[in-house]
Amino acid sequence: MSFPAFFSAGPVVETVDPLAQLLGASDDGRIDYCYADAVRLAGHSCPTVAGAFLMARAALKALFPDTPAERGLIEVWMPAPRDHGTTGVVAQVLTLLTGAAAENGFQGLGGRYARNGLLVFAGQASPGGVIFRRHDSGDAVAVELDASLVPGNPNQRALLGAIIQDEASDAQKREFANGWQERVRRMLLEFADDPHVIKTTHLAA
Repeated sequence: MSFPAFFSAGPVVETVDPLAQLLGASDDGRIDYCYADAVRLAGHSCPTVAGAFLMARAALKALFPDTPAERGLIEVWMPAPRDHGTTGVVAQVLTLLTGAAAENGFQGLGGRYARNGLLVFAGQASPGGVIFRRHDSGDAVAVELDASLVPGNPNQRALLGAIIQDEASDAQKREFANGWQERVRRMLLEFADDPHVIKTTHLAA
């Protein structure tokens, strides 16, 4: 399998996971995630997956400014139901990076290391960002994504229409795929730290 080269050039999310250390998956608990890990989880690369990756990165940097983020120590609140739009896709990526899982997540060992119930979905869609909260200190941030500030290939809609109708040539399919990933590349390499694209707001404890 060959990923686009920019996957490995994008940001890295540094974490430490005490459960991984306890169970021998990592000698020191360190697990660093790159964008390709999110792609493997989702099965595809798109602005939603890239945006979720960058949102989690921004939140973890804000909550753990001086150390790698501790997986399993973060609660995540989604501002929409799990079956609303791309909420489920975003939530899967956030679970990967934070350890926060819904009710079906890992239930812990001897009352410790539980991940279930740390990911919560709103009953109905509401404005605002995803809320990340440290359940040791109560420190919290809300993170919002505005991917509209990263424009894509203006021909994408027409190309996709042709593909869906089985009328696209191989060249058109390549143009669509290249244009799709070019937007993802720009998000990861040019806009990862743009506060207008990834807006992080500290919340009162």
